[in-house]
Amino acid sequence: MRKSEITRETRETKIEARVNLDGTGDFDIRTGIGFLDHMLEQLARHSLIDLFLRASGDLHVDFHHTVEDTGIVLGQAVAQAMGDKKGITRYGNAYVPMDETLTRVALDISGRPYLIWHVKFSRPKLGDMDTELFREWFQAFSQASGVTLHVENLYGQNNHHIVESCYKALARALRAALTIDPRMAKEIPSTKGLLGDV
Repeated sequence: MRKSEITRETRETKIEARVNLDGTGDFDIRTGIGFLDHMLEQLARHSLIDLFLRASGDLHVDFHHTVEDTGIVLGQAVAQAMGDKKGITRYGNAYVPMDETLTRVALDISGRPYLIWHVKFSRPKLGDMDTELFREWFQAFSQASGVTLHVENLYGQNNHHIVESCYKALARALRAALTIDPRMAKEIPSTKGLLGDV
């Protein structure tokens, strides 16, 4: 089983995460930010990654540090659980519709982090969470996991649907990319023989 556990503590946040990439999508998530919990629950359930996450942070300042650091820790946990990446499919993509909204995510578990973010919101907040922080979460996750990540909301009106479709599409793309291909189970999916070397 591809599992990992990460704890990260700074003056601003303390975050603990446990992941099982070969799980069933079980989750136990408490960040202190209700909307972020809801998004990470979607990520776990639709990726089939079991996720335990606890975060405490300086929410009296704002949500930025907790949101960003949660993305960092979850990205680190996924990267650690992948190990040498032998046998993974490597690439994944997904289109996720939610009512009037359609979002596309494509990713490459390349070891070379990069985020393309084509998502716009018409409201500054969802619940108590600033919508600008969603990009910060995806950026942090991309950097820490070593994933090239393209996120594009093709169309939509409801801001909740827009961001939730982003997380669900990420989940489905990760699920595809992390799947072990039995034909290549002992091989790293790169002609270089390793992933992450520029």
